[in-house]
Amino acid sequence: MTRPSGLNVDLHSHSTASDGWLSPQAVAQRAADNGVQLWALTDHDELSGLPAARAAAESHGIQFISGVEVSVTWANRTVHIVGLNVDERNVALYDGLAYIRQGRIVRAQAIADKLEQLGIANAYDGALAYVSNPELISRTHFARFLVDKGYSPTINDVFKRYLGDGKPAYVPMQWATLDEAVTWITQAGGKAVIAHPGRYEFTDLQFEALFRHFKEAGGVGIEVITGSHRSDQYATYAQVARRFGFEVSCGSDFHGPGKGRLDIGCLPPTPADLATVWQDWLTT
Repeated sequence: MTRPSGLNVDLHSHSTASDGWLSPQAVAQRAADNGVQLWALTDHDELSGLPAARAAAESHGIQFISGVEVSVTWANRTVHIVGLNVDERNVALYDGLAYIRQGRIVRAQAIADKLEQLGIANAYDGALAYVSNPELISRTHFARFLVDKGYSPTINDVFKRYLGDGKPAYVPMQWATLDEAVTWITQAGGKAVIAHPGRYEFTDLQFEALFRHFKEAGGVGIEVITGSHRSDQYATYAQVARRFGFEVSCGSDFHGPGKGRLDIGCLPPTPADLATVWQDWLTT
C-alpha cells in the first residue's frame, strides 16, 4: 500500500535482535515482498540487528533508516521513544542502551518468581528459549512461553491476565528518563519520535504534559499511522501533531507475521497536510 507520493514507508519494526519473530534479514525480505521502499528496523534498546538489516535492505533496493525503540519511564509508566536515522556507533547512545539492558535480567527473574507463585514453573528458562540475547529478555518472551505451554490462548491474553501493568506477574522497572532518551537519540544525529501514543493509559492532562515535555526535550515527531493504533485513533494523533507542530511518522510495529493489526508495509497514508520525519532523508 503506497502513500500519495507513491512511497511505501515503514519506520517501526522488530526482529529477533529484540522481541520479534524473524531475523533482520527475514524482516527485510518481508518488507521487500510487501513493496516497502523506506524502512527502519527499531529493535527495543538494541542496535545489533542494524548491520544485517542494512545489508539485506540494500540487496533488495530498499532505502534503510537505522533505528531503535528506547524504553522510557515517565509518570511511573513505560513509554517508548523511537530514534530514527541514528548513528549506531555513537557512544552516548550505545552506552545508554547498554545501561537500560542491564536491568532486564533482574526484572525477568522477578517476573519468573511471580509466575512461579501463580503455579507456573520454569518460566525464566522457558522465556530464554525465545531470546537471542539474554540482556534483551522481555515480557513478550514470557508471553510466548505461556502461550506455547497452553496457559493463555494469545499474547494479548497473557498481558491482560498476567503481565500487563498492575497484573499479578507485572514487575515495574525504571527505564531511561524521557530527557535521557531524547538526548541519546539527538546526540546520535537522529530524530526522536513518540511511539504509538494511543497505547498509553494517560489522562488528557498527562498527555498534555507528556507532549510538552517531549517537545521541550528536543523531540520532533509522533507516530500517527501505526499498527498499534486503531483506525479511529489516526485522526486523533494527527490533530495532536498539528497542535504541537510535530512531524509525523508511520510504522507497522511489525513483530512477526500475524502478530499485529498491520503487516509490514501495509499502512494507510499519512495526512497530506502534515510534514513527515523522513522528508529530508529520501535519496534519488
